[in-house]
Amino acid sequence: MRFSKLPELRAASAPTAPCIADANSSLSNSEFHARVLAAAGAFVHRGVGPGDVVAIMLPNQAEFAVAMFAAWRLGAAVTPINPGLTSKEAAYPVVDSAAKLVVNVSGEEVVPGVRSMPVAALQEGPSHAGAPFDDPSALALLIYTSGTTGLPKGVMLDHANIEAMVDMGRQSLQVTSADHCLLVLPLFHVNGIVVSVLLPLACGGRVTISRRFDIETFFGDIERHRPTYVSAVPTIYALLNALPGTVRPDTSSLRYGICGAAPASADLLTSFEARYGFPLAEAYGLSEGTCGSTINPIDGLRKAGTVGLPFVGQRIAIADTNGVHLPQGATGEVLIQGPNVMRGYLGRPADTARTIVNGWLHTGDIGRIDADGYLSIVGRLKEMIIRGGENIYPKEIEDVLCDFPGVLEAAVIGAPHETLGEVVVAHVAFRPGTAADLTALNEHCADRLTRYKRPASLFVADGLPKNAMGKIDKPKLRELTKGLLG
Repeated sequence: MRFSKLPELRAASAPTAPCIADANSSLSNSEFHARVLAAAGAFVHRGVGPGDVVAIMLPNQAEFAVAMFAAWRLGAAVTPINPGLTSKEAAYPVVDSAAKLVVNVSGEEVVPGVRSMPVAALQEGPSHAGAPFDDPSALALLIYTSGTTGLPKGVMLDHANIEAMVDMGRQSLQVTSADHCLLVLPLFHVNGIVVSVLLPLACGGRVTISRRFDIETFFGDIERHRPTYVSAVPTIYALLNALPGTVRPDTSSLRYGICGAAPASADLLTSFEARYGFPLAEAYGLSEGTCGSTINPIDGLRKAGTVGLPFVGQRIAIADTNGVHLPQGATGEVLIQGPNVMRGYLGRPADTARTIVNGWLHTGDIGRIDADGYLSIVGRLKEMIIRGGENIYPKEIEDVLCDFPGVLEAAVIGAPHETLGEVVVAHVAFRPGTAADLTALNEHCADRLTRYKRPASLFVADGLPKNAMGKIDKPKLRELTKGLLG
């Protein structure tokens, strides 16, 4: 499925069928196609052509998808930018990507010398009459990593990458033309783009775009729009699971929820399904792999606490520090191989060479594969805590903390120690209305963790800091910890 041609193919096959909707509009296939043609014409008027990059700095709205497909029709790539960034923050990806044009709400200049275009102008262009660009090797998406260590890197995904990923998703998630996705994740992230927009549209289905996740309106949107699936992060599902027991929404339209972007506790997955009546399929992936690499089966054994089996067409391996593949059950770095693996990092050949070795993507995540082929993620190489020579994986401790009654979320980091090198520091947030009993929580840890793994310090907060994707922001936690420990 060539995405540069998708809008016109949908319009030709089912012109009046619903395609994409948001809070302000609901577009049929033919209406969406017309919007894409107008936007492409507006881009051409501003000098955009094959090989250029268009930066889209918009909140979640249908116009984001319009601009993305219009750029692809012309052979241009798209770099999505968080609209909540300041001009100074946004300047880095705009300059690094050499963006020809920035599409934002107001049209105000983001970077001096780089042309900006207001979102309203997407409808003002003459309808593009040229044929859709057709080259699977052309750059499609330039996704900037979060930049938690050093400057963000531009992940280069070509059309072949996203076509392969969407086809893998279609098979593993069993998406058909009957599916309807409710998008709640930000569109400046690859998950929102691939899983919630490209996948349903490529399969003949449709998408409804929420401006953002809102716990007050989420279940109302489910009951009103009747989606068949949703993709979200563990924090969102944990918040929903913590709602009062009187909240009993009609979720009968949902076949499943996809849970990814961060580890989820086994208790959350099982208790959520028991309460709301639809399963959560925990998945794993990263931008460098075009979003997804493993997922618990939709039909079949879902192993809570694992991130499932490889997507169709991908291979997963575990390796030691020298890149040597390890046997089943061993713990080591997770490697990924498949047509979804990125082209590389923009302008960073050395980083690319360190990350992709002999065709294998080195993820930086630590995991193990069980006898049935299910992958478990136990931590990040850079987050591993080394206490007195003992390796400690934060996720193991976080899972224990989350098993304690009343704990909503937990995060574990390492703090410097004069003699041991590092010690374990834990941060927890309790459910609203739940009293924090640290004595009982420490006893809970003592019953389940070897002494060296137990938190040396345990801090309680109303909530843990999150990044724009809703993942716990561990770099910020480290800064907070410095202040708390003095």
